[in-house]
Amino acid sequence: MEPTNTQDPSYFHRVVDCQWACPAHTNVPGYIRLISQGRFDDAYLLNRESNVFPGVLGRVCDRPCEPACRRDRVDGDPVAICRLKRVAADLAGDVRSRLPRPGTPNGKRVACVGAGPASLTVANDLAPLGYEVVILERFDRAGGLMRTNIPEFRLPAAVLDDEIAMITEMGVDVRLGAPVTSLRELLDEDYDAVFVGSGAPKPKDLVIPGRFEEVGETHIHLGIEWLESVAFGHLERIGERVLIIGVGNTAMDCCRTSLRLGGRTIKVMARRPREYFKASTWELVDAEEEGVEIVVNHAPRRFVLEEGRLVGVEFEVLEWDDGARHSVVRDTIVISCDDVVIAVGQENAFPWIERDLGIEFTEWDTPVVDSTTFASTRPGVFFGGDSALGPKNIIWAVAHGHEAALSINLHCRGEALTPRPEATMTLTSQQMGMSEWSYHNDYNPSPRQQMSHVPLAERFRELSREVELGFDPDQTAREVQRCLNCDVQTGFRADLCIECDACLDVCPVQCLTITPNGPEDEVRSRLRAPSGRPHEPLYVSDGLPQTGRVMVKDENVCVHCGLCAERCPTAAWDMVLFEMTSPFTQGSHFIPLSRVTPRVEEVRA
Repeated sequence: MEPTNTQDPSYFHRVVDCQWACPAHTNVPGYIRLISQGRFDDAYLLNRESNVFPGVLGRVCDRPCEPACRRDRVDGDPVAICRLKRVAADLAGDVRSRLPRPGTPNGKRVACVGAGPASLTVANDLAPLGYEVVILERFDRAGGLMRTNIPEFRLPAAVLDDEIAMITEMGVDVRLGAPVTSLRELLDEDYDAVFVGSGAPKPKDLVIPGRFEEVGETHIHLGIEWLESVAFGHLERIGERVLIIGVGNTAMDCCRTSLRLGGRTIKVMARRPREYFKASTWELVDAEEEGVEIVVNHAPRRFVLEEGRLVGVEFEVLEWDDGARHSVVRDTIVISCDDVVIAVGQENAFPWIERDLGIEFTEWDTPVVDSTTFASTRPGVFFGGDSALGPKNIIWAVAHGHEAALSINLHCRGEALTPRPEATMTLTSQQMGMSEWSYHNDYNPSPRQQMSHVPLAERFRELSREVELGFDPDQTAREVQRCLNCDVQTGFRADLCIECDACLDVCPVQCLTITPNGPEDEVRSRLRAPSGRPHEPLYVSDGLPQTGRVMVKDENVCVHCGLCAERCPTAAWDMVLFEMTSPFTQGSHFIPLSRVTPRVEEVRA
């Protein structure tokens, strides 16, 4: 095996599993340490450099970082990363004086279609570089799906308004109630680039018998449109018996919203078994805690109407094979209801984009978009968020916005969009003495802290009452100590190693092996601890001076305790803090940029 290139930032970045898994590559260990020190302003601002909406995402993020968390491999429970993000947002003071300021005008104009998370991220990145950014939004309030699809009991409007204002106050021109009806007309306005962040605004329908036969008041609703009506105050009630068809996160918002609009008996109807649900586990738990019944293996067959009025839905009762790929119908059943909300997905819709502008579309009528640059086939037109690659979630829209902003900047400067500017890194030794490091390496056995909620009896008194209360100081102090400091990496110098095996002896997880080099499969077979993730790379050193063998470290097994560095008699091992700077953050660093010191101290109430 070739020696590992530790000068490549992607190597150490990948070892910080939470940061690697985050689409926006948020510096998770860094902001958790700042929270542990009570530096909530710094924690919020470090967060904001990459994810832009810490207060929003601290409540509603889909949390791709948590399944990747190394702590999950230690005791089965990842660090509550999302909850801690909210702690930083809730406890930060007024940070506006430290936010990026509008840059010196560079004469370039960029139009963003839609005021959702992707467009707002583009504006956040380009305004400090001197761009004139114009956002065109069809609704009378900005926020996109964050505003229309997420109920206030999960995401208070004040939190969303504040984080949007931090962007618009950079001089961004947000034009509300300004739908774009023709891309050709927009291009004729001489913008230097156009970014399309219009989301996936078209709800999927359920076209089965009875769907379009209602007479009078409509009682069959489409999920995202129904949530929009609630968000803007156009709808304030629903029937007592409600069926939600679909079991994604939108369906969870629909069922919980129904309870707050007068619903008494709410059933979520799922086609497949629970292990195949698209909804996040915590969304399911919260819905069931509030009394929502989730019914599995039921496929809608027809809407039952009497004299043009909805009275129920007939379902096929299914039995699935292993893997839920094929099913057979075992029975049919009619379930009575007053209203039905269809929440089976959403799609892109571009009726306002003329098809003769040089923008190619796929057979599914979606734009052809480069997944790296987010450029369309027409130079100067970019897509991001749900409008680019289909529905995902907010943090993905933010990541798309960053990459698109980088591409727009390159395009407007007349530079090629690829190869992309590379990330840079710093590696700083954490040694403070002969055997002391500037971070605590003891393992804290505290269990994952559980979020407190408003009592059930009080949740339904008003639609905007936020259910989750956040962590208290004691919970915060316990949770931050669960982080394993994965960005404090082990650095190794082969030329100093005397092969005394002291590091092997002291390693609590046996992640180190000194062995002859060879093919990867052969080296893996000699590891002292079985490799739990064979698809992940190993660290392999240069040949050791005594025997020519190599030091091999399984990064998947290592818990970053630092005992190898403490024990090593020749300082061949060191603990180094890895910090990465992404090219898209060049205009978004907060002022002044605080260094992330890794000393962990107890949070004081």
